[in-house]
This record gives sequence, structure tokens and C-alpha cells, in this order.
Amino acid sequence: MNNLMKAPQRLAKRMLPFQQKGVAQALLDALPFFAIPADAIEVLPDPAAFRQALLQAIAQATRRILIVALYLQDDDGGREVLDALYAARTKNPALQISVFVDWHRAQRGLIGKQKSEGNAGMYREYDKRLGPGVLIYGVPVQNRELFGVLHLKGVIIDDTVLYSGASFNDVYLAKQGRYRLDRYHRLQHRELADAMAEFLRRHFVEGEAVRRLNVPEVPTTRSLYPAIRTFRQDLDQARYDVPHDVLGDTDVAVTPLLGFGRVDNVLNDVLLALLRGARRRVILLTPYFNLPRPVRLVLGQLLRRGCEIHIMVGDKTANDFYIPPPQPFRTIGLLPYLYENNLRRFARAHRKQIASGQLNVYLWRDGDNSYHLKGLFVDDDVAVITGNNLNPRAWALDLENGLLLRDPAHRLKAKHEAEWTALKQHAVRLSSDFALESPRSYPAEVRKNLKRLNRTRLDRLVNRIM
Repeated sequence: MNNLMKAPQRLAKRMLPFQQKGVAQALLDALPFFAIPADAIEVLPDPAAFRQALLQAIAQATRRILIVALYLQDDDGGREVLDALYAARTKNPALQISVFVDWHRAQRGLIGKQKSEGNAGMYREYDKRLGPGVLIYGVPVQNRELFGVLHLKGVIIDDTVLYSGASFNDVYLAKQGRYRLDRYHRLQHRELADAMAEFLRRHFVEGEAVRRLNVPEVPTTRSLYPAIRTFRQDLDQARYDVPHDVLGDTDVAVTPLLGFGRVDNVLNDVLLALLRGARRRVILLTPYFNLPRPVRLVLGQLLRRGCEIHIMVGDKTANDFYIPPPQPFRTIGLLPYLYENNLRRFARAHRKQIASGQLNVYLWRDGDNSYHLKGLFVDDDVAVITGNNLNPRAWALDLENGLLLRDPAHRLKAKHEAEWTALKQHAVRLSSDFALESPRSYPAEVRKNLKRLNRTRLDRLVNRIM
């Protein structure tokens, strides 16, 4: 009944995706926040520093360790994290340790590899060998992985929040000579950590659909269908519990935001409101150039208003789906080329702004490493730290979150400028759409499959779900 009553509102949001500027600003002004001292917020420079901070925090934990990620992989990097968790539990048997990963992703092998029981097999092997105490949960956001996954991020260790869009494996943790670059922030604040931990307890641990993976008997996904439906209804109404603090001269206003579903999605609404309210400059980071239509339209409005826009995206060879031509082709390897075609169309539509320097598109590449950055900087006083890829899948299917940082006193400006400067060291500004590789130069297998997708218009579907 509630869904039926909300139908006109939902329809209006779909038809009129943009709020008036005053309404958008009112949304931002009404957001509650934690007042966190600026010196309690730290930007970590690279994957190695993130890995070191994570392992050190785990070793020093006294009360709780809560980890949320898409996956914790069965490789050296993932096992190093699990070893650290079990060692911390042995040292302090009263320590609360819970890990939350996507239910579907944990129970399958890697794409293109032989069928296996996935990372869950490692979880059960550790539990059998080292005993109980580390609780590993699978979170089923949807009945099937294709239609939505757990993309919530964050590590809560005692009163510290380590936030990154990274998952946990060799490449994210820079274990085997290669790395996948993300953003890494450490916030020291008990109330923020408590709020994020309470969300996990209330909506995950107490949820009927969220089940342990490191136990001998795991229920089938089909048997959980009714519970997953109830879980999704719960997530539609879920929010972080955030107070209305008073901001001091040296404080930053930090608001944790949840994003789920096509409508009434707080994270999406805030991202659009921030973009609409930009006065001078926007920096947008995304690993896959596949922007949701509302974001593309707002960027067009900003360009017409004269706002300066910087977009950093990974070069197609820095995409985690990229398959170098000597390796056997797999269908998943089409994605980097689809994203490059999206970028080509965008750059072609904005040639004038690129030529004038109003629009700056940067392609990131560093050897055979990959790029996984997400987030926003708006003017000099707002930043968003998030795992949201800013693509249609994140906008409508996955369960996302993020931290909104509002900094009216510019206490974080130097840190953000340093982060942006460091990112540009491995990035090249796109001079025009002609600077991208011509589709005629793509490998033959790629050209053949792209033509097939274009002819059947399946490329549009792929852009909506990947």
C-alpha cells in the first residue's frame, strides 16, 4: 500500500530528475552531520599505505573490527587480512570481528575461470582450521548478482573508520607488484564509527536474509527469496542515524549517506544537489566512463553556466576488465572499449569546451596497473568519498554508501589539492575526441563483437547493468 501511495511521487522524480537549485540547496542544508575536527581526517596516499594502516589497526584493535566490502579474495592479499583477523582474535578473545561481503560474489569463482565454490571455500577452511570467532556474512542485495550487489564500503576498527572503494585482494593491496588505485581515508571519530557499526547491526546482522558463509551448511539462494524481498524493502527505508551537530571553526561536517534503488535514493539525490549547486569548479572521478543520464545532463547545465569541470577516468588499458590482445579474448573484455566509445561521444559533443579548457578530461595510466577511483570535489569546500562508480548500475541496482564532507572553513583544502595533484602525475589531458584510439584499430574480435552489440542495441543494455 505504501508503494502505491508513493507511485505519483516516484513517477514525478523519473520524469523530472532535477530539482530546482533552491530545492537542492535546501536538501543539503537540512542534512544532519557529525562535527569532526579536520585534523582527525587523513588522506592515505596509496594502496601500500592503506594496507599498512589496515593491518596495523587490526593488530591494535581492542573492541571491534567490522569490515564491509564487495569481496575478500582467496589469494595472498585476502589471506593476509584473514590471518590478521584470526591473530587479533587469538590475542583478544573478547574482540568482536565481523566481515560482510556480497553473498553471490563470495560463492562463485572468478569470471573466465573454472567453476568453484569461490571465496566462501576459503572462509570455511579458515573457520575449520582456526576455530570460531571471525564471523563472515554474505549479504544478498538481490536474487541474482547481475541485478544488484553489496557495494557498501567501510572498515570500522574501534573508533576509527577506514574508508575506501577498494575490496581486498592482491591487486587492491599491492601485493604482487601490481596495484589497483583507489582513494583511502582515515577518520578518527567514535560517534561516526558507532553510527556505521549500528547500521550493520540493525540491517545486516539482524536481517533474515544475511547469512554466515563460514559455516558447514549454507542455505541456497532460492530458499532465501522471501527474506531477500523483505531485506530490500528494509533497505528502501534504511538510513544512517546521524545527529545535528554544531560545527566549530576547526571542524568538518561529515554525513554518511546510503544509496539504494532508483528513487528515494539519498546518495543519488545529494550527488545531484551538489553538482547543481557548484559555483566554480567540479572534479569528478570515475573508473568506468558510463555516467547516469541525470549526471550527464547536470554536467551539460554546468558547462552552459560557465563552470569549470575536470573528469578523471582510467585509460581503457587501466580498466580492470581490460584483456591485452595477446591473451585469449573473453566477452567481458569488451567493456573497456564500450566505455571508451562512451567517452568518445561525450568528448565529441563537448569539443568546444575541451578546446577552451573549460572541460578537462584526464586519462589515467601507470604501466599495467589499474584505476578504480570514485568521488567528487565541488568548489573548495565539499568532497564526497564513496565506492559509487557513478554509473547506471550504481545509480539504480547496487547498495552503495558514501561520506559527504562539507568544509566551509577550508580546513581540508590543502589535503584535497595534494590528492588531486598526485592523481594527475599519471594522467594525460584529452586534447579532443580524435586523441582516443580509433575503433578501426581495435582488435578484430573486439570490432566484430562491438558491431554485433550495436546492431542489436545490446550495448545500451550493457551500459545499464555494468
